[in-house]
Amino acid sequence: MTLILTRSDVVALLADALEDVEAAVERCHLDLAGGRAVLPPPPAMRLQGSDGTFLAMASASGPAGLAAVKLLADLPGNRERGLPVQRSAVLAVSARTGMCEALVDGAEITRARTAAATAVATRVLARQDARVLGLVGTGPLARAHARALLPGRAYEQVVLWGRTPARSRELAGWITAELGVEARVLAGPQAVTESADVLCTLTPSREPLIRGAWLSPGQHINAVGAPPRPDHREIDTEGVVRCRIVVDAYSTARAKSGEVLIPLAEGALGEDDFRRELGDVLAGREPGRTADSDLTLFDSVGVGLQDLAVARLLIDLAHERGSGTRIDLSG
Repeated sequence: MTLILTRSDVVALLADALEDVEAAVERCHLDLAGGRAVLPPPPAMRLQGSDGTFLAMASASGPAGLAAVKLLADLPGNRERGLPVQRSAVLAVSARTGMCEALVDGAEITRARTAAATAVATRVLARQDARVLGLVGTGPLARAHARALLPGRAYEQVVLWGRTPARSRELAGWITAELGVEARVLAGPQAVTESADVLCTLTPSREPLIRGAWLSPGQHINAVGAPPRPDHREIDTEGVVRCRIVVDAYSTARAKSGEVLIPLAEGALGEDDFRRELGDVLAGREPGRTADSDLTLFDSVGVGLQDLAVARLLIDLAHERGSGTRIDLSG
């Protein structure tokens, strides 16, 4: 039988499982570094006359016992239709038998695993005395990051900015009331950048919002929001070049990350400057932060192996709790 998990099923299962999601994402990066998982760069498919892109984000994991693909549709034209710009679904099959184990709506998986990867990277790359968290962007991804980064950590304040003042105020109020950390709305990206010890950029920007001149020694930056397109980025070339770069997966960053591909095309960055993967840092094979004065950057494109890891967790939780719908696809 194949398990079907709707978006509401996923929300319910993840409600009390954020620590489990972070642990699953950390393990999948260690598995990738150890050769126990496979993660090819995703092909991008475009239709003539459309600004949309379809990404088939495939992966396989021995420890998880799954092969999976998330089909991501990135459709900027959906904004005018009042629809989500990105939609996705995850198909997971048994690595042993090939049986279709699950079909899962991808929206909440994507947000949860993205924020979890940021939390893992921040734990190993940010200074231990980081006290101010900065958020540029105020959408659902920003809320997911606040949930993942704030609990159990020593942040004393959150500073944030978004294009819509009402949404910025709403997010700040929610963080203060629900997560118990004072949150303030600042005047713009520069003010947030200059105030933050840890900065998360969480916008679907095509042009840079963050300038390298605004960065200070010792900061850690998570570049998260730009879609996986070579011409989209949130941080300018000077900012990227100033940083010690860690990527989620080199092959994916080399194919899809405008954050590194644009500086590479300009000759400001070499390929060896962004070969360092998160899994290698976690495994101790590559250094992350080497001094309190380092500027560190986690270039997060998002990879299918993270989706697989969270899908494995959801499948197991759903079986334990009797959640979801089961159908016989071969019947």
